[in-house]
Amino acid sequence: MLDPAPPPRGTILIVDDQGINTTLVEAILAPQGYEIISASDGERALELVAAKPPDLILLDVMMPGMNGFDVCARLKEDERTRLIPIVMVTSLNDLQDRIRGIEVGADDFLSKPFHSAELIARVRSLLRLKQFTDELEDAEDVLCTLALSVEAKDACTDGHCERLALYSVTLGRSLGLPREQLKALHRGGYLHDVGKIAVPESILNKTTELTEEEWRIIRTHPVIGERICKPLKSLKFVLPIIRHHHERWDGSGYPDGLRGQEIPLTARIIQVVDIYDALTTARPYKLPLDASQVFPIMRQASEKGVCDPGLLEQFISLLRSGEALVGLEKARSRRP
Repeated sequence: MLDPAPPPRGTILIVDDQGINTTLVEAILAPQGYEIISASDGERALELVAAKPPDLILLDVMMPGMNGFDVCARLKEDERTRLIPIVMVTSLNDLQDRIRGIEVGADDFLSKPFHSAELIARVRSLLRLKQFTDELEDAEDVLCTLALSVEAKDACTDGHCERLALYSVTLGRSLGLPREQLKALHRGGYLHDVGKIAVPESILNKTTELTEEEWRIIRTHPVIGERICKPLKSLKFVLPIIRHHHERWDGSGYPDGLRGQEIPLTARIIQVVDIYDALTTARPYKLPLDASQVFPIMRQASEKGVCDPGLLEQFISLLRSGEALVGLEKARSRRP
């Protein structure tokens, strides 16, 4: 009985309007164990990537209609496809064309005519980097799953992480925060309480007043969460959220007793939206409150030094305009 064929080493999309070029590249790479798919124009390439993202794209620059620069820019602007390595294959040697390629996000260049050994080496190198990136994303997914398992221990907090992620990104966007900070806020919404995995369930779900020792254990979760996520360098902007989301504007919070603007902005954002979510969510001991009840209570919390008063007013303004609820409703409508 014959052994089954080994799985492909990766899927490569070749985008070129000249069929002879596609055939040449496929003849070089297919024997190396790669699965080859092709598109003869930019629009078709985007369709194929949307249907099933490849591991690497070899992209011709000069094509009719949408050229390689346009295709590259579209893919690198999309959160779902920006990490796919793109090699721009071109006969253009002008410095300005190279600069333009770098500006739209190309990961490498290959000049025509090229040597087969050079093509194989570049493909192998970029696919190795793609594998490392995929492993990092897998690790982040595991951590988010872990965080959601903590949330699932308490039926009253169902959807809490998703809501915090969406609310905080909306507030951050209204403040003009850069993309990396918005991404940190989204991840932070899911990961802020991941350290509670180390807190006994009997404490998390206790309905009576916590003892001093139980409070001490609860207050360790930001530090534990930071320790869990710290090995992943891709989460470096999320770590301040995880560690400091329980600090207070007046300095009475934990774990470090930071005060005012000593508290990282992203942590202050999560704190403000967390207060709102707690007030508008049903608990065994209370019904959810509506906006007319919530806003005065939030302002009272601010006056007592719990949270950043400026961020609080900004978020209230977003809630009143309905903007903060748009993303949440869209996310709910996508659920199966």
